[in-house]
Amino acid sequence: MIRQAALDALPVREALPALVSALDAHGAAVLCAPPGTGKTTLVPLVLAGLVGGGPRRRVVVAEPRRIAARAAARRMAWLLGEQPGGSVGFTVRGERVAGPATVVEVVTTGVLLQRLQRDQELAGVDVVVLDECHERHLDADTVAAFLLDVRETLRPELRLVAASATTDSAGWARLLGGAPVVEAAGVSYPVETVWAPPARPVRPPHGMRVDPAQLAHVASVVRRALAERSGDVLCFLPGVGEIARVAGQLGGVDAEVLQVHGRAPAAVQDAALTASDHRRVILATAVAESSLTVPGVRVVVDSGLAREPRVDHARGLGALATVRASRAAGRQRAGRAGREAPGVVYRCWTAAEDDRLPAFPAPEIRIADLAQFALQAACWGDPDASGLALLDAPPAGAMAAAREVLVAVGAVDAAGRPGPRGLRMARLGLHPRLARALLDGSAALGARRAAEVVALLSEEPPREYGDDLAAAWRRARAGGDAYAARWRTEARRLSRAVAPAGSTAESGTAAGAGARQPAISAPPAFEERGPGRSPGGGAAPDDLAAGLIAALAFPERVAKARGEGAFLMASGTGAGLGDGSGLRNAPWLAVTVADRPPHSASARIRLAAVVDEDTALAAAAHLRTDAEEVHWEDGDVVARAAQRLGAVELAVRPLRNADPALVRAALLEGLRAEGLDLLRWSPDARALRARLGFLHRTLGGAWPDMESDGMLLERADDWLEPELSRARRRADLARIDAGQALNRLLPWATGEAARLDELAPERLEVPSGSRIRLDYSAEHGQPVLAVKLQELFGLAETPRVAGVPVLVHLLSPAGRPAAVTADLASFWQGGYRAVRAELRGRYPKHPWPEDPATAEPTRHTNARLRR
Repeated sequence: MIRQAALDALPVREALPALVSALDAHGAAVLCAPPGTGKTTLVPLVLAGLVGGGPRRRVVVAEPRRIAARAAARRMAWLLGEQPGGSVGFTVRGERVAGPATVVEVVTTGVLLQRLQRDQELAGVDVVVLDECHERHLDADTVAAFLLDVRETLRPELRLVAASATTDSAGWARLLGGAPVVEAAGVSYPVETVWAPPARPVRPPHGMRVDPAQLAHVASVVRRALAERSGDVLCFLPGVGEIARVAGQLGGVDAEVLQVHGRAPAAVQDAALTASDHRRVILATAVAESSLTVPGVRVVVDSGLAREPRVDHARGLGALATVRASRAAGRQRAGRAGREAPGVVYRCWTAAEDDRLPAFPAPEIRIADLAQFALQAACWGDPDASGLALLDAPPAGAMAAAREVLVAVGAVDAAGRPGPRGLRMARLGLHPRLARALLDGSAALGARRAAEVVALLSEEPPREYGDDLAAAWRRARAGGDAYAARWRTEARRLSRAVAPAGSTAESGTAAGAGARQPAISAPPAFEERGPGRSPGGGAAPDDLAAGLIAALAFPERVAKARGEGAFLMASGTGAGLGDGSGLRNAPWLAVTVADRPPHSASARIRLAAVVDEDTALAAAAHLRTDAEEVHWEDGDVVARAAQRLGAVELAVRPLRNADPALVRAALLEGLRAEGLDLLRWSPDARALRARLGFLHRTLGGAWPDMESDGMLLERADDWLEPELSRARRRADLARIDAGQALNRLLPWATGEAARLDELAPERLEVPSGSRIRLDYSAEHGQPVLAVKLQELFGLAETPRVAGVPVLVHLLSPAGRPAAVTADLASFWQGGYRAVRAELRGRYPKHPWPEDPATAEPTRHTNARLRR
């Protein structure tokens, strides 16, 4: 029996006529309705004609989370007086409750995405409701883009509703081709805000880690709220681990403590979503922000933390990271306290901090790993996603990284086109890395065992399972905890998904032409025994099987032991195991989870599996190289033939006849590292370099730049050949005459080289007849003439070089600096008198005339002059 009273009480009812009219006229609409108005439950029933008397239509409702999909279906079935599976059903990954009579089906966006890939027309579906689209999940954005493509090209009659509690209505309306926006008023009560920051500073979240002190504070605020207020308490925490920790700290409170998250058993979820006669504390993730209605809540305790998708560099997969929740999320959470009566929100931070929080959460497409999205787009026929209608375009860098992963696992060819293998991978509902491991691993192990290990990798085992993947596998098989139950469900799903492939040949089919990483050939440890068989005819050992799957999923994480629990991964990253790890003596590992602690030079291995060398080489075959390596090392050329697996050295031998081009490049590397002093520089060579540098600064044009070694090395072909190409080692560089080589840079073609001595003479003749070497060093900016003062007597004007006056360093008879001038005429008239007064008593044997401008220049003493 339809519960009409409950239907009539839903506020969204007032907006239904406008919504139906908008769909009739435009085929699409944006519905903005606050939480609790009935947009998720009443709207699909009306559009399907199950209530309200409209025509019967098949409606699919897409929810971002499994818990919300189940809850919405159960609520709609209850409103109709039915059980789920009748007129209303649901489908989530690994579970389907629907039948021939189902008219409204609630699915997750991931399930809908898979259906669209199998049937682009979405045959039999009349209306699709995209619920909670304001959350901007990547799957939801992708589904919306695909559905708009379907409407435009295949099924213009398909109706779309973008429904949200709070959204960018103008953006969605524009995306839906100018669709009308229908707003529904909600019923809300005032919510008081209580700021409840920790008494002492706590560490900010890092990766998935939350400071235990922060969680202890949240638990204390929940106790405070229970003491100060009445009604149920809804506490928002970022994830399952934090929920469990806070629950453990609430022992003894006078209330039932419930844990609500996507992994919670259905009975617990149902209990939280049903009104109760006794007081409750509901510890929930962000799923309770807008997707679910939790009755009886009068108090919200907000930790201020959320989980957002990021590229998890510890696993090479998309994952969640703990971040500060946005102000928009804070408003959504606070609103839960005012759904049925006035309420209060305790915020575990300060009002000043609130002003600095981001206004909205970032759309997943901007921050998440895009490998799965890129594969879905490629299978849709748009490899770069340029033709998809998206509110935000995917970042080019993230798409390029995703394409590299897809090519490496054999999902697409070099042009981004998927072959049969890529299409099959896209339908597995896994990250492409794990899809590759499942398909190729099934050929060697069989579908069931490959699926079991991949299920472990798709949801990382609890930390207490240890760091040995094979041991974690055995524990999950024997375990009775919640993780083991979820693992078994996922393993069965994956086994069924891959089993129809049937044969090793199909599992091992490579992607289309141009795929850089084809399906793996079974390594020798698995050959000639059939899938999953050991040499004795039994199943391959768990350790070896787990290692194969791990290596297939993360080939660049194959790691070779370096001793003392240290390993080097093929990616080039060093990693180490904990002191108590049972993996420390393994010669090879396939690392699946590793993180780098702050200020640490190497990563810390969290989860890995033992592999043998043959398995490592087979799984990471695309990283294997056999090459001549010639480079500058420890001050000389080192030449060797090396076999490597990425950065891991497999074998090496000295190379006697190295490629001359590689040797030349190594010598240049040495010159860049240690400088041009590796060449033979005579004083004349250094002087020539300085002269040429002066002419470049002064005249430019054809005169070469000599300012830095880097500039000269860029022109190595012009002045260091043929000597450089003949050289083989450091000692050969020391034999190259730098001065002779520099002469090759002179502008001989223009004839200017012949004027070198005219424009920048090496020596300058002074009035005494001496020829003094000029210093053209760049630090002076102009040539320097260092000469004894008496040798310039009678010289009225400062000498010039290339039009530039020299800087005269006047020396005492002992060769010590006495004065510096660039204007001799002025010096003779003024500065000379002070120098004469200071020095003539010290050097009485030398001439100190009163008028130096007319005196005879000399480099001798007075006695010598009188001879």
